[in-house]
Amino acid sequence: MDNGHEPATKQDVGILRGEMGTLRAEMKQDMVTLGTEMGTLRTEMKQDVAMLRSEMQHMHDALVERIADSETKLLKAFYTFAESNQQRLAQVETSHNAVIVRLATLETRITLVEKHLNLPPSA
Repeated sequence: MDNGHEPATKQDVGILRGEMGTLRAEMKQDMVTLGTEMGTLRTEMKQDVAMLRSEMQHMHDALVERIADSETKLLKAFYTFAESNQQRLAQVETSHNAVIVRLATLETRITLVEKHLNLPPSA
C-alpha cells in the first residue's frame, strides 16, 4: 500500500475497509453532533426572535402612547386658544355696545339741542 503502482492485496483491502468503517462511525458521530448543534441553534434563534418581537411590541406601545400624548397636548392648546379668543370677542362686543349707547346718548342730546333751537319759545 505504500507504493501506488503495486497491485492491492487482500490485506490492503481489509485495512481500507477498516478505515472506511472508522470514517463512517466518525461521520455518524459528526452528524449526530451537527443535529444536536442545529437543534440548539434553532432554539436560540426562536428565543432571539421572541425577544425581538417583545422589544418591538414595547417600542410600538411606547410610540402609540407618545402619539396619544401629543394629540392631548394639541387639543389642550387649541382649547386654550379658543377660550382666550372667546374672551377677546366678548370684550370687543362689550366695547361695541358701550360705543352704541354713547352714540345714542349723543344723538338724543343733539336732537334736544335742535328742538330747542328750532322751536319758537312758548308764550
